[in-house]
Amino acid sequence: MTTSRTSYVYVGLAGETVPGRPVKSGLYRMAVGDDRWELLTHGLPKAPTIRAIATHPEHSETVYVGTQNGPYRSTDNGEHWERLNISDHGLPVWSLLFDPRDSKMLYAGYENCEIFRSADGGEHWQQLPVTVRFPEVTVAPGANPAKRVLEMAVNPSNPDEVYGAIEVGGIIRSLDGGMHWENMSHGQYVNDDTVDMHGVLVGRWRPGMVFAIGRAGLFSSTDHGQHWASARLEPLNPKGHTYCRDIREVPGDPKTIWVAAGANFQSDVGVLFRSNDGGASWARVDMGVKPRTTMFTIAFDERQPRRMYCATSGGEVFASDDGGQSWAERHLPEGATQVYAMGCA
Repeated sequence: MTTSRTSYVYVGLAGETVPGRPVKSGLYRMAVGDDRWELLTHGLPKAPTIRAIATHPEHSETVYVGTQNGPYRSTDNGEHWERLNISDHGLPVWSLLFDPRDSKMLYAGYENCEIFRSADGGEHWQQLPVTVRFPEVTVAPGANPAKRVLEMAVNPSNPDEVYGAIEVGGIIRSLDGGMHWENMSHGQYVNDDTVDMHGVLVGRWRPGMVFAIGRAGLFSSTDHGQHWASARLEPLNPKGHTYCRDIREVPGDPKTIWVAAGANFQSDVGVLFRSNDGGASWARVDMGVKPRTTMFTIAFDERQPRRMYCATSGGEVFASDDGGQSWAERHLPEGATQVYAMGCA
């Protein structure tokens, strides 16, 4: 039994993505039950921009992060880090994902719509041939043209079915383990709202169910991404949209799904939505506290799923020990804002 082992929550900073604006950077760690954050630096690049965190499903002391200089790994809860040997193109990592059925299989998503895969926990990597055509997108002045893989998902019942959420470009899907890809966001668009995607989740409760989140809200598909419908969350901005940033299923409870949201990328509204019926219906959660910036990320302790965390882009971190019924703030050090990623193990 390892129940006495310390669990940690990790928070990565690098929220700003527009050229010319300052980027807050860094990786922080806090032991569960404590309220003191530690800045982790040993072996990481200088001023690390952390936009992805993945904890190993079986070895909780092993943690992976995505940086501006590729993926890094720690085998001692973040005390020391090493860069993984991956022949990438010097682009930043935006997402990391373990195959839910194979803890050796690790995916890394990059800018320019590049995806690499490792079958041995990060020792060796293969670049997947992501050659998809994107819808014609007319981007507004100052919008992001970069095709970033912000999140990936693997169907737990079929490891060959892989999805990627692309900012800006929509949802892409492979049915053969990443060898061929297609764009599931069909049609032409006069603005990039509906194809500015931030996350994707394969629902376990109903076969064929896939969820996608982005600037224009939450969308669901009942046929593996062939067709999509809006989940019609409570609108939070004047466009009638809800800016969604993260979507997570409670470990071991496929009927309960959480979404982190706000009014816009930078807003004074931070909201959690929850579904208790596998995504059929959604309700705004009364946290008992009022987040002052956009809710950006959610993390669960896999060993104790009622222990969960969420964080806003403004650096507010909240912890719950009772499955989200009550929340307490865990203040990051002064100036630690632009939270982008979280992990817990």
